[in-house]
Amino acid sequence: MGTDRINGSLFTNIENKIATVEFGHPASNSFPSILLKRLSSEINALSVNKEVQLIILKSEGEKAFCAGASFDELVAITNQEEGEAFFSGFGNVINAMRKCNKLIIGRVQGKTVGGGVGLIAACDYAIATEAAAIKLSELTIGIGPFVIAPAVERKMGVAALAELTLTATEWKNAYWAKEKGLYAKVFETITEVDNEIETLTNKLAAYNPEALSTLKKALWENTNHWDLLLIDRAKTSGKLVLSNFTKKALEKFKK
Repeated sequence: MGTDRINGSLFTNIENKIATVEFGHPASNSFPSILLKRLSSEINALSVNKEVQLIILKSEGEKAFCAGASFDELVAITNQEEGEAFFSGFGNVINAMRKCNKLIIGRVQGKTVGGGVGLIAACDYAIATEAAAIKLSELTIGIGPFVIAPAVERKMGVAALAELTLTATEWKNAYWAKEKGLYAKVFETITEVDNEIETLTNKLAAYNPEALSTLKKALWENTNHWDLLLIDRAKTSGKLVLSNFTKKALEKFKK
């Protein structure tokens, strides 16, 4: 059973040099801003924790992996400063993940939308079930996946990013995502995914930590400008969310 906490939950378990970070939220594991801040801080802390050699990122339950950023907060945005702060949420997490000294393995059990796709793309290696379809639906409400786009493009390429973005109402299945590079492996069941992750992480945790850390830096070469890039992208989205088109599109979602 998942959490019923309105601000979501975040738990970390460290065992055999492997830190398992699990996030959850009653709204399909979506992220309110406060939970994104907690995740960024947790990844930064684990990055310098000498007892940790590897990180597994997962979400609660057996259904959705992540429904993106909190829609309630999106609807409530009234000015550009609020918009920029809102859209910076996933950008800050992505930057924390890319700068983390530890390799991050993603465990994806179900559907993922919007910012959650960026979260998977920021993992160094991701394993998923057949149920782990993805979608970028931002264009349908007059904005775009600008903040997460660099991470998605880096992992899947410009063509896949364009296809995901332009077919904003369509789900892409897990095997499509694997073909494009988002997932390393896809299995039928969650049990198979967990077994594969356990085998992989136990092997990695036994390797030279200096080699793993150096590999992490090599994998993320030429991304140092992302600190500024993702903030700039958040400003772009912060402006668009205030447009008449987006305001009208969001009216039907207001409570």
